[in-house]
Amino acid sequence: MTARQRTDLIVFHCSATKPNQHIGVEQITEWHVAKGWQTVGYHFVITRAGDLQLGRPLTDIGAHVQGFNAHSVGVCMVGGLDDLGRPLVNGPQMFTPAQWETARLLVAFLRRLYPEARVTGHRDLSPDANKDGKIQQSEWLKTCPGFDAAIEFAV
Repeated sequence: MTARQRTDLIVFHCSATKPNQHIGVEQITEWHVAKGWQTVGYHFVITRAGDLQLGRPLTDIGAHVQGFNAHSVGVCMVGGLDDLGRPLVNGPQMFTPAQWETARLLVAFLRRLYPEARVTGHRDLSPDANKDGKIQQSEWLKTCPGFDAAIEFAV
């Protein structure tokens, strides 16, 4: 794998799994390898229990957000769907308190390593539906991670 030369973004994702699906980096790696990738695309996975699992080496380029991989760190929080498999947006069961705690600690750590990096969500890097360059919520092609990462992890 190729080493990342700079880090401008810390990008949050969700695994698009239901609250009762207690998966981790091993399962996500299987999914990504099945897509033909070398390994898991994320650098970190935060399980429902709040455990921080390592994915790709932090220095390597990830495979988690097309067009931005070469200069970003990818963090995946397990969950994001309701019990029926519908995307949650700021829902109460979206992520566990343990996940939020781990995510906050991880962001603090990553900000020390990459002080200029901006925290964002996968959806915020989604292509603009009408190509005017002004991405609006109604134009998101993705909802992942289902919350506003820039606000959630504002300093």
